[in-house]
Amino acid sequence: MATTKTTAQTPGRRRRTESKRAAVLDAAEWLFVTDGYELTSVDAVAARAQVSKRTVYDYFGDKRTLFGSVLARVHESVTATVREAVDQELTGNRDLRDALTAFAMRVVTEAFPSSSYVAHRRLTSQGPSVPRLPEAVHERPERLVEERFAQLAAAGELRVADPRRAAKHFTALTILLALEALRDDPTEAAAQAEIPAIVADGVDAFLRAYRR
Repeated sequence: MATTKTTAQTPGRRRRTESKRAAVLDAAEWLFVTDGYELTSVDAVAARAQVSKRTVYDYFGDKRTLFGSVLARVHESVTATVREAVDQELTGNRDLRDALTAFAMRVVTEAFPSSSYVAHRRLTSQGPSVPRLPEAVHERPERLVEERFAQLAAAGELRVADPRRAAKHFTALTILLALEALRDDPTEAAAQAEIPAIVADGVDAFLRAYRR
């Protein structure tokens, strides 16, 4: 009977553990974004998460590891948005120009305005002292595009000798130019109206270079 009781309680304990861990990550993300890495203490994270300081240390070890876990979580959220856009828009059963345009617009209108992307930008712009993601992880969204471009090249849709370079060119011509427009316009109103033209021009330039 004792064994059965312990087994029955395990899912509940697991849920409580996961809930506490998520609360710590939520609190840490808010504080790291709002106050910065240097000014955020483990005490402040524990207080905001309504857990003990020992709980924070038990789950994450130290502040540096906690920051890395927060950064990895927001990065994965942004990556998931890009992955969904790749899978749903860059398909082989539609016009290539339409597919590339829809993909770029999805990233600009869904990934950029997301709280995860905003948090990612703020977390990674705090100077050289804050922890960084490994380079292989940092480039994951771009690798998703690179892999799909390689598939499109194999299917005869694109003329691509170097999928990695092609992905960088496409990103620079469309997504990064749109992001630059958003950064340059404090109200974002004019930039939002300009983004479809920026993306369309970028897609046309990319296809002139890479379409078969």
